[in-house]
Amino acid sequence: MAVSVRGQQVTFTPPAGATGLIGDMTDWRKAPPLPVVAGQPLTLTLPRGAWVEYAWVDAEGEPFADPDNDRKSLNPWWTYPRAAVVGEYARHPLWQRPDATRKGTTHRLNWEGRVFPGKRRAIVHLPHGSAPGAALPIYYVQDGVAFYRVGQLGELLDRAVEAGEVEGAALVFVEPGDRNEEYYLNDRYLDFLRQEVFPQVEGPLATPSVRGLWGASLGGLISLYLGSRHPELFGRVVSHSGAFIARPGAAYENGVIDTTTAGEWLREQLTADLPRHVRVSLDTGTLEWLTGPNRRMAALLADEGMDHQYREYPSGHNWVTWREALPEALLYMQGAAR
Repeated sequence: MAVSVRGQQVTFTPPAGATGLIGDMTDWRKAPPLPVVAGQPLTLTLPRGAWVEYAWVDAEGEPFADPDNDRKSLNPWWTYPRAAVVGEYARHPLWQRPDATRKGTTHRLNWEGRVFPGKRRAIVHLPHGSAPGAALPIYYVQDGVAFYRVGQLGELLDRAVEAGEVEGAALVFVEPGDRNEEYYLNDRYLDFLRQEVFPQVEGPLATPSVRGLWGASLGGLISLYLGSRHPELFGRVVSHSGAFIARPGAAYENGVIDTTTAGEWLREQLTADLPRHVRVSLDTGTLEWLTGPNRRMAALLADEGMDHQYREYPSGHNWVTWREALPEALLYMQGAAR
């Protein structure tokens, strides 16, 4: 048996060739693998209701999928993660609703980038029956294709609108070129939005009653960074597992951006200059290295009485966490009762 669960005790039985266990419990490669000793199983205590993703590593340290577990994740980056569930991972009621019968419309944009050279693309999702140029909240969503295909945010919006639980909005799913460059506290990303994306959306497709920024991980970082600094442009921010360990110019010796030791610079900036103009939805998994930074960011907003919500999910830095978080973020931003 690959994985057995008893209460909160989860036992992972290593297959042949496994020398260590990695996954949400080690923040994948951010901590050393848990060693396999003489082929013996490893038992961990994990939260009730948790969705836990993992993989084995071989003698060369290369990850591989558990051959005895066919439960895959929603991981778009790697093929080897497998999942274990501690009891039952709860799904939000909005995901249990049938697909909307009145679906929104989509518009695909393609152009040659100028601020960041290269082919750029975006998908614009408008609510059913929306007239061209109608006044709507417009959310610019980072990692657009992942939010559109894996997160299914447009489909979720259609369901929620049809159920009368939220008001309609325009979702602009913007695909990055080099997300590490564009999202790591880069002011040029705002130039990209203003010069290249806004003109194609605002006016021809919708008129912003309010603008929002939406993203996960680094996408959550750039969303809160730009949203907090520009009250003339943005009034709402949604961040899932925001990569709030970041500092301008911080990088490891190999030149890769630093998301583990750079400190919490953005929180320091917001402490000194609170962005009271913006409504913020934050959430994070409890099995990731960014849980603490997100809790501290939420605590700052709570201590200062800012308009925000904060939620946690018993899972890791992945699309299972973020897809489950989408309904409450959408309800907070667009709920009909608001």
